[in-house]
Amino acid sequence: MSASTGRRPVITGIGVVAPNGITTETFWKSTVEGISVLDRITREGCEAMPLRVAGQVRDFDPASLIEERFLAQTDRFTHFALAAAQAALADARLSRTDYENSPFNIGVVTAAGSGGGEFGQRELQRLWGPGPRSVGPYQSIAWFYAASTGQISIRGGFKGPCGVVASDEAGGLDALRHAAATVMRGTDTMVVGAAEAPLAPYSVVCQLGYEGLSLREEPDRAYRPFTSSACGFVPAEGGAFLLVEDERAARRRGAPVRAEVAGHATTFTGEARWAASREGLAHAVRGALAEAHCAPEEIDVVFADALGIPEADRAEALALADALGAHGTRVPVTAPKTGTGRAYCGGPVLDVAAAVLAMEYGAVPPTPNVFDVCHDLDVVTGRARAAELRTALVLSRGLMGSNSALVVRHIADGTS
Repeated sequence: MSASTGRRPVITGIGVVAPNGITTETFWKSTVEGISVLDRITREGCEAMPLRVAGQVRDFDPASLIEERFLAQTDRFTHFALAAAQAALADARLSRTDYENSPFNIGVVTAAGSGGGEFGQRELQRLWGPGPRSVGPYQSIAWFYAASTGQISIRGGFKGPCGVVASDEAGGLDALRHAAATVMRGTDTMVVGAAEAPLAPYSVVCQLGYEGLSLREEPDRAYRPFTSSACGFVPAEGGAFLLVEDERAARRRGAPVRAEVAGHATTFTGEARWAASREGLAHAVRGALAEAHCAPEEIDVVFADALGIPEADRAEALALADALGAHGTRVPVTAPKTGTGRAYCGGPVLDVAAAVLAMEYGAVPPTPNVFDVCHDLDVVTGRARAAELRTALVLSRGLMGSNSALVVRHIADGTS
């Protein structure tokens, strides 16, 4: 993905707050070892809900990572975002001195599927309890989809292009496309990602209407896509942030250049029309490959959407065959999210982070809790598979009907 000016968007930093690790190092270790952290929900107010299993972010202390003034104004989903964004900046070795003279050259774009449900629920309880005078002044902003974008930009002093993709799960990949396009248009640096916190009682009640939400009580059986026992998906908290920069600008400051955001495409096939998602997802894959100037056989690994609804799993397997031909049955396919749950918009960004790390370490992570694959796919199960990986395809579909595909290409040892 490069403009006629020769600008190329590359990933230089990764920050993660996930159920299986609140640092990138811990996240990758858990991911490559295939550790499943799905467990019974313990969040207050959720104990009697029909939803029993989810991926919770545990041992996360926002007060140790974020200033009090930001904590008071924001919901848990923004706490995750602030922490992950700061980690991505540190990973890319970008400090305030690098941009203090050009703050309009760094921007922020996030994706959000639900916003600040926990904060909003608390304030609404105050409204219907003690009364409107008890509602805090930040209710008007903390629940909002764009809250994380705003707070990250304010905290960092970023004055460049900012935005939010308010979307279903596929919005996580669409935000990366938005950031890459912004870099190609002339902005040197974009902070991009998504983090969700959908495990507050009000948020859980909203999700109970989703087709395909798994209500199984056994953590190791609740989310098993591509198998004969597939029974839906389980939700998760958390997400990831990346620093996407113009390659030449990154190299000028000696930043680690890790991967290229090479191609992206998106389609829409309608809510819960899983059979139709076959055509939509295949079209998105072809579009992403075309933009990346990538032949199907050049894809070394696929990070699958892996919804866990039998009809949706079948559509994804057929879409890969449609778009990649015979290579679609041979290429290694993985879905690490089966060990953490689906973090809505944060989920595909976690997959992109895992894809970059997989290419760096030469290992395809396994798909936890999945063994009896019943589709014509080479799903990596059990343990990680060593492989030379140069190009990864990341797929995502949303419950409302979006289909997105992203191609990322490894840049070895900081060279093209």
